[in-house]
Amino acid sequence: MNHRLVALALVAGVVSGCTTVGPVSSPIEARWVGKSAGSFFARYAPPYSDSSEGSQTVYNWRGGFNRIKDGKGRSISVSCSATIRADSEYRIRSITITSDRPGAKGPSYCTELLTAE
Repeated sequence: MNHRLVALALVAGVVSGCTTVGPVSSPIEARWVGKSAGSFFARYAPPYSDSSEGSQTVYNWRGGFNRIKDGKGRSISVSCSATIRADSEYRIRSITITSDRPGAKGPSYCTELLTAE
């Protein structure tokens, strides 16, 4: 009986190792991937440059210029920069933050800005 349990545990371990789990996305990607790049740019500002990579367009974006109070009560200037990849249907496929500052409520101003409803 013990041999069967050990064999079953080994098989279960091997099978569970074969499952495919996608990469965990950031809160920003969870909010924006699959949505219209036009909606993003209308809300936060247009990109300052773009280039084509196959069927995708890569946008370089910077926005969210603001003054906020940091965790210590100091007033600081903040902004956010990102690389945004959109498909041929103008849907966001990925957002990679390229420049960020600490936010008013946590370590990322970009996350605070780009995940707010």
